[in-house]
Amino acid sequence: MGDYLFVLLVGLVAGAVSGVIGTGSSIMLLPVLVFAFGPKQAVPIMAVAAVMANLTRVVVWWREINWRAFAAYSITGVPAAAVGARTLWELPTAVIDIGLGMFFLLMIPLRYWLKAKDFRISLWQLAVAGALIGFLTGIVLSTGPLSVPAFTSYGLMKGAFLSTEAVSSLALYVSKVVTFQELGALPSEMMVHGVIVGASLMLGTFASKAIVQRMSIISFQYVLDILLFGSGLSLLWAAIH
Repeated sequence: MGDYLFVLLVGLVAGAVSGVIGTGSSIMLLPVLVFAFGPKQAVPIMAVAAVMANLTRVVVWWREINWRAFAAYSITGVPAAAVGARTLWELPTAVIDIGLGMFFLLMIPLRYWLKAKDFRISLWQLAVAGALIGFLTGIVLSTGPLSVPAFTSYGLMKGAFLSTEAVSSLALYVSKVVTFQELGALPSEMMVHGVIVGASLMLGTFASKAIVQRMSIISFQYVLDILLFGSGLSLLWAAIH
């Protein structure tokens, strides 16, 4: 019970963070879910929770969605996410932990490299990014550090970015959830866990958004780096021990 309450508490904080910067919920929650339920159970649970979290952001920013960007990103990203989810389910547990941990740690320098290059991409390049990020989302779940620069490089900012990234991620996560169900990886118990965790993300997004918005952009960049670093190390530690 104590572990479950801790998961919900982290979910509230994660929902608040992701509601403002567009990412971070999976980075914060996934290591906690791994310790509480195991790596193979954690990913489907987080996928269900992520559907609910992104749905909340879609509702909040509905009027500002860029539907062309959404279509370009999702038309390739949705099938790629399904392929990635099937690939994930065939991997050994230790490989999942190591892969997730290394991915989170590598995202720190990669984010800064993409920002330093000041990339600007077109609609077809966004579709290519959707395929690559979709496949990675199927395997490692949290690719917010990649999807954020993809959409901002297309020129989306603030509400347009938050809404379009959210509805695109929603489509990818729905694809993952359906795939997990087909693989038998989402029994009713895991689905209930995902819905409860997702509810905590939704509450965090609504309840704490005003407080989190007071932080500067630079502060959020540091927060994201700390989340990636801590989550990456914790997952590698789980794989070793």
